[in-house]
Amino acid sequence: MALVISDIPIDVCKKNIKNMHLYVKPPNGKVTVSAPQSMSDEAIERFVRTKFSWIKRQVGKFEEQPRQSEREHVSGETLFVWGKQYFMQVEYGNRNSLLLSGDKAILTVRKESTATQRENYIREWYRKQLKEEIIRVLPKWEKITDLKCKNWQTKYMTTRWGTCNPKTNKIWLNLQLAKKTPECLEYIILHELIHLLEKHHNERFISLMDKYMPMWREIKSTLNGQTLDFME
Repeated sequence: MALVISDIPIDVCKKNIKNMHLYVKPPNGKVTVSAPQSMSDEAIERFVRTKFSWIKRQVGKFEEQPRQSEREHVSGETLFVWGKQYFMQVEYGNRNSLLLSGDKAILTVRKESTATQRENYIREWYRKQLKEEIIRVLPKWEKITDLKCKNWQTKYMTTRWGTCNPKTNKIWLNLQLAKKTPECLEYIILHELIHLLEKHHNERFISLMDKYMPMWREIKSTLNGQTLDFME
């Protein structure tokens, strides 16, 4: 089921739950509603309409966030790595490489390479940076929380910073986290580990977040306030 209220699309998913849950998700402000299977479509729409002022404010916050222009991966563009801004300098050679030096990101590519090919290379470069950091940070939070995931994977996502499957104990982490300040990755790792134990954002979940990372709200705000990728 999908609703559109004042040009804002809202995805509705009926689940085997007791209460309704409303989310406006980063990084682009996607609105979703989880509702009990027994609830009628009319009751769901009434609920959403009572929350519409709040929804509009939250969506507006995402729309106002700074966003990079569409990338062509040419000299002069900016590149963010772990929260730091670099200015791209494109050079030509037979082997692709990306080197950070001072405030420059020196990208070496074939002269005939397309913007899409450069994007694919840079995305895989980000994946390598993110994986190296996950290998370092994840065991730390598994030890602190005594919660362990059996498997993890990186994935380019446009609606979530991370996600998990409690049944398989698997976590996915958004490739874009390699662009954000390091504490943002730690926050998302902790967030998803706790979801292995508690799937809802309820009082228990919040209590566990408070226990292990008292400053998580400030870090969440920092993450959602940083520059986002270009989106059509």
